[in-house]
Amino acid sequence: MAEKPEGAPCWADAMFPDVGAAKSFYGELLGWTFGEPAEEYGNYTQAYSDGKNVAAVSPQMPGWEGPPAWSIYFASRDIDATAAKIRDNGGDPMMEPMAVGEFGKMLIAKDPSGVVFGVWQAGTHKGFEKENEPGSFCWAEITTRDAQKADAFFPAVFGYGVKTLEDEAVDFKLYNLGDDTVVGRMKMTGDFPADVPPYVNVYFAVGNCDDAIATVTKHGGEVHFGPHDSPFGRFAAVSDPQGATFSVIDLETTEGEMPKVT
Repeated sequence: MAEKPEGAPCWADAMFPDVGAAKSFYGELLGWTFGEPAEEYGNYTQAYSDGKNVAAVSPQMPGWEGPPAWSIYFASRDIDATAAKIRDNGGDPMMEPMAVGEFGKMLIAKDPSGVVFGVWQAGTHKGFEKENEPGSFCWAEITTRDAQKADAFFPAVFGYGVKTLEDEAVDFKLYNLGDDTVVGRMKMTGDFPADVPPYVNVYFAVGNCDDAIATVTKHGGEVHFGPHDSPFGRFAAVSDPQGATFSVIDLETTEGEMPKVT
């Protein structure tokens, strides 16, 4: 599988206090199966859809504070150079580049607006083997209260071109690599509770949004927004029973015209 271009989302994972419960929940919601825990890497466990790598789950590290959260990783061809760009543009490399065996190298960082994200330089692990289909990653939105800082930082680090979604209801930018839109940036409004920190909203594709919501609520998860029909699909923002937030979207059920982009 070819490596992702610099700055493209390439992987997603989350740490949970109860990994068994997470596997059961996402197994039913997204049809995931799971590999054997890698003891040498903190019982990091690969998730598969149709036998293809789509994400990973792991136990929380000792001393970890805060609720579980999905993390997105952006591809890098030279992770040390990316770390330098992060520092030079006011970001905080919270975890400096480290090798993960032969699989690749990773770092965790925070942008000046407070958004935590990962960077992955592929070795033998190239990232997502399946995307934009039910049971897999399909989209990510950098969600922040300080849009100006995010719009200066991420394009400087990853070389994105920036376009504006013409929608009076939201402040939304599109970050592009060439002609391809790879990630969105949404400004948080007063509708977000004050205690919700900036984050990257990870979207997983599902076959039916309403069925997915029913599964979430059946297991004790919450629906925070939606379901909402859009030209991009029918989607909802939810959290799992352990508190990790994400979105589900049915990409085939669309409504309305695509908004203009400038």
